[in-house]
Amino acid sequence: MSFSIPPPRVRPETPVDYRATREVLVAAFPTPLEADLVDALRGAGRLVASLVAVENGVVVGHIAFSPVTTEEPAPVAGVGLGPVAVIPAFERRGIGGELIRRGLRACKDAGFGWAVLLGDPGYYRRFGFERASQFGLSNEYGVDEEFMAVELLTGGLPMNRGLVRYAPEFAMCGA
Repeated sequence: MSFSIPPPRVRPETPVDYRATREVLVAAFPTPLEADLVDALRGAGRLVASLVAVENGVVVGHIAFSPVTTEEPAPVAGVGLGPVAVIPAFERRGIGGELIRRGLRACKDAGFGWAVLLGDPGYYRRFGFERASQFGLSNEYGVDEEFMAVELLTGGLPMNRGLVRYAPEFAMCGA
């Protein structure tokens, strides 16, 4: 007899979740910087999508999306994915992947044409992300291979628009 673990319930974050979301971020990263960033983005009204994963009534994962801009104005708005976090005891169960898929779908449904992130290419390629520099996009952090982009709406990915800027709150991350 085989048992399967039911997938987590992924839903939009609500104010009741804020404390639990912070706890997830603090548990998932070595410092509270990402938790502080999400709090700052939320406080500034810049979370365009914020989802939580819930298992047995407990928030075990979170993903945030905030607006990004390009040096040359893009015809369709874009978002930055990050941070995404799962409590370490719940990792390797597909929770992060489900948060990413559902979050990208929510951004697409909201009319965002593209998304960028800084992350491990080996992981994020499975969600359609490709090196952003091949589309003529760069970033404030001076990385190339780890700066990735994905088109959410047909024709939505801005080509050759130069520097992509994250929300001002990301300055706390050292940019």
